[in-house]
Amino acid sequence: MKALFASLFLALFITASVSAQVLDAPPIHLRAWAKAEDNNPGEEHLSNAMNRNPIAYPHLREADVMWAKRVWQEIDLREKINHPLYYPARPIRHRKSLMSAIWEAVMDEGTLTAYADEDFRTPLTAEEIRGSLEDTLWMTIPDPDDPDFDIVVPTARTFDPADVMFYWIVEDWVFDNKHSVLEKRIIGLAPLRERYTTDDQTGERIFQGMELLFWIYFPHARPLFVQTEVFNRFNDTQRLTFEDIFFKRFFSSRIIKTDNVYDRYISEYKLGLDALLESDRIKREFQTYEMDLWEY
Repeated sequence: MKALFASLFLALFITASVSAQVLDAPPIHLRAWAKAEDNNPGEEHLSNAMNRNPIAYPHLREADVMWAKRVWQEIDLREKINHPLYYPARPIRHRKSLMSAIWEAVMDEGTLTAYADEDFRTPLTAEEIRGSLEDTLWMTIPDPDDPDFDIVVPTARTFDPADVMFYWIVEDWVFDNKHSVLEKRIIGLAPLRERYTTDDQTGERIFQGMELLFWIYFPHARPLFVQTEVFNRFNDTQRLTFEDIFFKRFFSSRIIKTDNVYDRYISEYKLGLDALLESDRIKREFQTYEMDLWEY
């Protein structure tokens, strides 16, 4: 009987101790972006993004390359699956868009180099980039001399990362004969924005086409991307990074060009729906070729 009472007393003592520890413990903010150095006692740093390193690509021997093709693709940030690359349009404490991360690395920190061409032969300085991206916005305001009439005046407009709605990526698609796998490795990344001009008389904005800003050598940007977290719509405590999105192919894109004898884009010989169908046709052709090269 004494042993029974002793066991019950011990169980009650342990339960009370655990309850006290739970009640006395500070609340934990179960967010991967929470940082204790923000002087918020209700948050705890659970993210390990700053300590991550990009995964090295598997070694590929030239003798094992059975087939290779260079492919240009376009990423449209208006598609829902690509929203993590665009939002937030303005940086917030724990997240930023892909363009904001690139812009800070190129312009402010100098840790990333921008190039004028997709061959990465002509580097650009921060002053050259800023000068080429500054725009003049024509605004309609009341005439100070006669408020009954409006006048159109020029206004300097600085670059806004939220204007970037498209990206081009250059990839090497390589079939590894040794492992019977198709490797897709991104070589270059280029942001694009819509270009407009303004009618001097009416102030109406006129669309002029897409403007390619600069090229980034993707392997040099991977250390930045792997340490920049993005939104995970399925789990707040497990953040993804830009490296995860590109390395694991968590994005939607369409082929706009492949290596060809004319060195031309699909848009140069197909338009509208025909261009989309041509892109799908090329992708299916590559998939069929990959299946035919498998070894069992």
